[in-house]
Amino acid sequence: MSNIAFQGIEAVTLATTTEAARSALIGILQNAFSGELAAAYAYRGHWKSLRKPSEREKVRSIENDEWIHRENVRQILNQLKASPRRGREVRAWLIGRSLGIGCHLIGWFLPMYFAGRLESRNIAEYETAVQHARTLGLAEYLDELRVMADVERDHEAFFREMVATHRLLPVFRSIFKWG
Repeated sequence: MSNIAFQGIEAVTLATTTEAARSALIGILQNAFSGELAAAYAYRGHWKSLRKPSEREKVRSIENDEWIHRENVRQILNQLKASPRRGREVRAWLIGRSLGIGCHLIGWFLPMYFAGRLESRNIAEYETAVQHARTLGLAEYLDELRVMADVERDHEAFFREMVATHRLLPVFRSIFKWG
């Protein structure tokens, strides 16, 4: 009798865990989808504001990576029968465009610093998505999510290198805990 009770509890726990993991994964992917839009538009303004050709080309390449990630996330959302959140999309578009314009107005350091900080958060987001996909047994998404985390890691490393010797870094590091 106690075995039946435990089996019932295990089934409920598994169902609850599965539902929670699915909901969390979809939420992360919806946020990532919109976040990639904001980042891509911000990077577009960022690379256009830069003077050094090597920096312009690298940030332009990062913009392209963000568009690729957006498409990859769209495909996963579609396969999960989920869709982006319209309100987040509008907000992301506004934020990305505003940041892109702001890059022309606020100088070199702030866009480089906050881009790196953003990328570090993106790494954690994709790594958490990997954990939820693994919990759900969605092995077909694991490699792609890991690749996206690794690409974000490369982006973060680039921005970290860019600001490493800037005189404002110690102040920003103490306030924002990155760098």
